[in-house]
Amino acid sequence: MVIGILTLEFRLHGNDSLKGKRRVALSLKQKLRNTFNVAISEIARQDAHDTLVLAAVTVSPDAPRVQGLLQKALNKVVAMDAAELVYDDIEIIQV
Repeated sequence: MVIGILTLEFRLHGNDSLKGKRRVALSLKQKLRNTFNVAISEIARQDAHDTLVLAAVTVSPDAPRVQGLLQKALNKVVAMDAAELVYDDIEIIQV
């Protein structure tokens, strides 16, 4: 079994409320869930208004499939340009 984790950190310029942050997070999460069938959640800095950290997770028996799926998800996030992406990482765990 292979577990893939895509970590994304965004800078939300000009945002001064958790409501605004939640709007951006919901949009990103829905698009990634609907397109790539990944589990996704906010994982850190929940109280910060200007930073959003999300992690998307998928499981498969095949490592190249996991890597490819998460790379496509990352490419979609970059193309959506919903917020400034300041950090991304794809981690593959063999269990």
